[in-house]
Amino acid sequence: MPGVKLRGRIMPAWKRSHAKAPEPKDREVGQLIRAQRLVCRMSQTELANALGVTFQQVQKYEKGVNRVGAGRLAKIADTLGVPISFFFEGAPGPKTAAGNVNEALGLIRTAGSLRLVRAFEHMPSDARGHFLALVEILADRGPVRKRGGAQRSKR
Repeated sequence: MPGVKLRGRIMPAWKRSHAKAPEPKDREVGQLIRAQRLVCRMSQTELANALGVTFQQVQKYEKGVNRVGAGRLAKIADTLGVPISFFFEGAPGPKTAAGNVNEALGLIRTAGSLRLVRAFEHMPSDARGHFLALVEILADRGPVRKRGGAQRSKR
């Protein structure tokens, strides 16, 4: 029986197509759970306690390693203050507005970007414009290249 090589081992075909194996939509639901949990400023442990599971189980849900059952997803939606349809349709509303919200949720999936957004929110208004201009300049520059063998000092 042909298999797929994974980290030096061959995974049998029956394991790759097992009925309970997570699907891409399971990973997407997990990412939305994580994004909404971060928006609510809730830790994995706090969500886990509300659900009656371990924080490791919440990690598995968020990474899409384990599937989330319907009852558990309903409890997650209730805990995070969103309708259960949020995890399947994203943000409700007109296509353009919903698309913008869903794009924003995608951007805050990493802890660093969420920290950046929260810090930006607390900046004085005059500093926000300067900071935004600086970030846009840096984003347009792309990766910094070393010139003539001289190395920049790390700060």
